[in-house]
Amino acid sequence: MPDSVISPEAGACARRAALAILCERVPATKAARARALFDAVRAQTSRIDPNAAFAEPVDLPGRPERPELVEPSSLKRRSMQSDAGRAVLLHALAHIEFNAINLALDAVWRFPAMPPDFYLDWLKVAAEEAHHFSLLSARLADFGHAYGDFPAHDGLWDMAQRTRGDVLARMALVPRTLEARGLDAAPPIRKRLAQAGDHASAAILDVILRDEIGHVLIGNRWFRFLCDGQNLDPHSTYERLATHYHAPKLRGPFNFEARRDAGFDDAELRALAGLDTK
Repeated sequence: MPDSVISPEAGACARRAALAILCERVPATKAARARALFDAVRAQTSRIDPNAAFAEPVDLPGRPERPELVEPSSLKRRSMQSDAGRAVLLHALAHIEFNAINLALDAVWRFPAMPPDFYLDWLKVAAEEAHHFSLLSARLADFGHAYGDFPAHDGLWDMAQRTRGDVLARMALVPRTLEARGLDAAPPIRKRLAQAGDHASAAILDVILRDEIGHVLIGNRWFRFLCDGQNLDPHSTYERLATHYHAPKLRGPFNFEARRDAGFDDAELRALAGLDTK
């Protein structure tokens, strides 16, 4: 892949570049460009313009023709004891990470007038999600498969669409709700992979969990920043937004240690403990 395809134009607005990458349809190219954009911003060869506003293109996000997108209920679970079952799992995880790249890039271009660190944080998330996608794609290839070989669902992007007009709702319901569920899901998945003898795939789960704690922490940081700026109580505000936008109900078991590291406070953890008991 030529460097000119990956490297953002010197001096270009990073938020405009994020929108262009969001429109990219080829997954490997999207991942490479997301990582290159974060590097360019860190190297100060790409600038962040918080006040820029952009027209929304049609057909966001850019994605390939495959995988086929289906209802979550039609996706069947398979045993991790077989190569076929683990390939389906790795594909599902790769799809989550591909969507996570899109979600982070969407936060960068869509919401103006935030502090520069907001955009830098989400560019970092996009780059790390791109790394996760690349790791999973490479491991999927070890099983003779590629991203797109199995059907998938569109739940993550659906919530992005619902919250596209409200940055507070986006911070509440994507990183703090949908992505935080990954903190709970990763340890049991990792354990089952290790029990099946697939230590290479289990090691990728270790990387993802480590980074996802940081991503949810970023979501918590900006959710509380926005609440403080509007003199809102974060706990009641979260409940109001979850109801208004029909967020999925939280169900245990919960990874309390990871959630605490990711910035959930004692009141939130106590509430989760009550759900865990139920």
